[in-house]
Amino acid sequence: MTGRKPGRNDACPCGSGQKFKRCCGHPAPQVADPRDIDALVALLEAGRADEAERQARARLESLPTAGILWKVLGVAQRRQGKDALPALERTVQLLPRDAEAQANLTTALLDEAQSLRERGRAAAAVPLYQRALALDPRAVAAENDLGNVLQELGRYDEAADAYRRAVALAPRDARVRSNLARALRHLGLMSEAADVARQAMVLGAQLSDPHTTLGMVLAAQGDLAGAVQSYRRALTLNPRSVETLNHLGNALRDTGELEPASRCFREAIALAPQSALTHDNLGNVELDGGFIEAAAASYSRAIALDGESAAAHLHLSMALRRLGRATEAESSCRTALSRNPHFPEALSFLAELHADRGRFSDAEGLFRRAIALDPDFPNPWCGIAMHRKMTPEDTEWLQGVSALAAKSLPLRHRIALRYALGKYFDDVHQYDKAFEHYRQANELTKRFGPRFDREKLTRRVDAIIEGLDCPGLPIDDSGAHPSERPVLIVGMPRSGTTLCEQILASHPAVFGAGELNYWDAAAGAYRASGRDGGPDRSRALGRGYLDRLLAEDPRAARVVDKMPSNFMHLGLIHAALPGARIIHMRRHPIDTCLSIYFQHFASTHPYANDLEDLTHYHEEYARLMSHWRGVLPAARFLEVDYEGLVADQEGSSRRMVEFLGLPWDPRCLEFQQTERVVITTSKWQVRQKIHSASAGRWHNYRQFIGPLQRLRM
Repeated sequence: MTGRKPGRNDACPCGSGQKFKRCCGHPAPQVADPRDIDALVALLEAGRADEAERQARARLESLPTAGILWKVLGVAQRRQGKDALPALERTVQLLPRDAEAQANLTTALLDEAQSLRERGRAAAAVPLYQRALALDPRAVAAENDLGNVLQELGRYDEAADAYRRAVALAPRDARVRSNLARALRHLGLMSEAADVARQAMVLGAQLSDPHTTLGMVLAAQGDLAGAVQSYRRALTLNPRSVETLNHLGNALRDTGELEPASRCFREAIALAPQSALTHDNLGNVELDGGFIEAAAASYSRAIALDGESAAAHLHLSMALRRLGRATEAESSCRTALSRNPHFPEALSFLAELHADRGRFSDAEGLFRRAIALDPDFPNPWCGIAMHRKMTPEDTEWLQGVSALAAKSLPLRHRIALRYALGKYFDDVHQYDKAFEHYRQANELTKRFGPRFDREKLTRRVDAIIEGLDCPGLPIDDSGAHPSERPVLIVGMPRSGTTLCEQILASHPAVFGAGELNYWDAAAGAYRASGRDGGPDRSRALGRGYLDRLLAEDPRAARVVDKMPSNFMHLGLIHAALPGARIIHMRRHPIDTCLSIYFQHFASTHPYANDLEDLTHYHEEYARLMSHWRGVLPAARFLEVDYEGLVADQEGSSRRMVEFLGLPWDPRCLEFQQTERVVITTSKWQVRQKIHSASAGRWHNYRQFIGPLQRLRM
């Protein structure tokens, strides 16, 4: 049956409200036979949507403007999971006042928008939400979901507007308010964000999300204790929230609680093993704790799960650098920048990699590019100070860093800024200000990692001296590998070990391998084996070490390992490799300890942040070196005084080269021109000519150094 065409004074069926003669001349709606409609509805109710679709299409051939047939067609297609949007849109055009038709189209639009989001096409979902809201401006769920997708796209202003409209429609909806708080946090409106999050808590007492959101706001404000409390409350309400576990882990890391942070990330991984972000976060904690290989493995897993993550590539670069794999580190850092060319963290770290190679001018240029991208990111500011001598003309730098230091920042950033300020004031000879900044830096650093155990170190040194540390350790060369390739430079940190290595590595027959992480683990394994294996065990460790040196440089006649802490293992090293040469670098103990106190070692040297601990550590080190001096053969053990090297560079350098059994090479006197990677804190100093400025430096700080004054050469 066909309906009549509207008269000139009838309303147009397009729904505009205009008289037909003044409007679009919309085709006249047709009327389907009610019996046909009943039959089609019966098919739908019987679950035979495919047949209902076929019959509806057949009837539309003769009744193309019958809105009810389009409605049936749209419903039938939706029930089959097909694209029903064209049919539902046509229905609304023909039946503009049919509330059910509008509801069907709204639901279909929202479903399609959600499908697009799940397929990673968030931007394409936005117009669908907007069309749904044009049909039903009071659809709270649509406004909320629109806000969610706009947040995903980083369009936080628009997201906040959508959430505010949703709040106006549903003022008691806790989830909407929590979402609004997140958008406000991204916009930097922290006070308002915190207020809205607390409102959401009141409205949704059993809802975890507002507590997580408040924790994020508090963390951004620098209130890490409050953030941790909020995250823990959220987890009591939803223990399986991977997002909250990640936020809690990061907050704990920022307060220096590395082990609890690690547990959070491992729990999150157990819940969601495919979360690249969580593996990346775990790697950060492992790197902070000095577990470099474990960190590299975590970052590699994150990249395997999400190869587009610029952060994971950058963090892997940091681990590779610590492992001495400089070329791979730079490649990984550049990959991070290819993923995100405007990534200040990656630019700043690329600057560090340039500085490792002595390219300080290039490094400063990169640091300044990073600052231009994010003036509130501390690392490049600190990098500038650490890689050149600061002057009173660096007023812009001082103003920028002082302003940053006054803000509520994560603990690790506050520490780095205090060390940088200490370096600045030391360079410009304002020693009282310098020491105060260094003191604050060290007090903050104490919050990271384990505390130094003086009694444990004393017991360890006693055991080594009494021959109990490595049971049955032979101090002879029977059956051991005779290789003379290994050269080990030992001593306290900041005693001149890097300078010594740089001089020797300038010789064409010598390769400087930096600080190799080998003997700490090897000695631990030897102690754990007790007397099992005896000399055979130590010789196996020696062969493993030679393999490591071969991998560093297969051609060099001598390979230098300048890990200072190897002084703890000299008995085992000599037993394993009696041909190895050991150079002990000595420096005035107060200068040495003060220089350690002024360096940012993070958690790798727990004794470094307290002057009493430093004094005790140096005393035990000196006691152990006195022991080695008495038991190691003079032909394999050489002591070099830093002050003597500074006073007579050529004489000391010739003595070291002769000790290595090599002919003299004058390039050792121009060590500052040698191109190689140096990643220690002394990398700038070893690219300068030798000078005496650092000798006796402690006199500038005599009034502050307290217990260090009892140390003697």
